[in-house]
Amino acid sequence: MAAIVDSRCPHIFADLMADSHKGIVVEQEQPRKKKRRRISDEAVRDTILQLCAAAGATGAVDPGEVARALYPEAWQSLLPRVRLTAKKLALSGYILILRKGKPADPNEFKGVIKLRLGDIPFPEEETP
Repeated sequence: MAAIVDSRCPHIFADLMADSHKGIVVEQEQPRKKKRRRISDEAVRDTILQLCAAAGATGAVDPGEVARALYPEAWQSLLPRVRLTAKKLALSGYILILRKGKPADPNEFKGVIKLRLGDIPFPEEETP
């Protein structure tokens, strides 16, 4: 027979542990894991392009700002995807990756970067 013990009641847990030599199995209630929000690649791409457009031709956007706009609770976990998507957009010419204020090679950038709109406008989705 298994007893479920709520961690908020330590005195019950202590009583059950004292009886554990009598064959009682004690299982602690596990805290529920928070479900991660699923964010599509299109949402990451669109957010990068929107924030870069809002920054203008001379402004730049930090990848952390993009991640915070998409997932404020755990934005750090989204940074690798933002950087990867930025690399894809930069290789296509839609944005520029800036390192120390100068355009960086999308295949070889490291460290702190900023994002700026490139020379090629992103094609708008056609609605029927």
